[in-house]
Amino acid sequence: MLKNLMTLTSLISASLLSLNLAAAQYQLPLNQTDSGKISANSKMLTLRGNAVELGQQAPDFKAANNKFAPVSLSDFEGKAVLISTVPSLDTGVCSLQTKHFNDKFAASYSDVVMLTISMDLPFAQSRFCKAENITQMHTLSDAVWREFAQNYGLLIQDMGLLARSVIILDKDHKIVYKQLVTNLAKEPDYVSVESALKKL
Repeated sequence: MLKNLMTLTSLISASLLSLNLAAAQYQLPLNQTDSGKISANSKMLTLRGNAVELGQQAPDFKAANNKFAPVSLSDFEGKAVLISTVPSLDTGVCSLQTKHFNDKFAASYSDVVMLTISMDLPFAQSRFCKAENITQMHTLSDAVWREFAQNYGLLIQDMGLLARSVIILDKDHKIVYKQLVTNLAKEPDYVSVESALKKL
């Protein structure tokens, strides 16, 4: 009984959070730099938040780990970081992207912190990681504070999801690589990503 009540409370909280965040997306500025560069079903998408560019210092952000605890970029000070963003781990392409970085890249680049960030709630991310044996990547939820979406300009207007992208930061957390995947239904260009990792 107590377990069912806790589950119901979590679902209600998640629903209220979704409603509040849906309204809040229009308070973010338009990303004039990257809007119109990505599409879904042949429709160009509008992005909100502050765009980031190569060479700039990566903005800090706070996101939730699988236990709803806050994790910040500054927690990885002095380490190179790969940030893989996906719309939702519940979709096939996002699952493939996350598994590819976990299985193919993490062991070869063990000195690089690898993050997957999505709008999935933390317990959904935890369930995914357990089912797919994702052990080499940190999965972070931006659904609680949306600081990543805001600070990196990757919130898709009217969907409330993150655009698909790969961003690489050097040890000083300067942005050295940025790939916006132009078609939301496609995986990233992994060859280009690996080339950038080799230059770190």
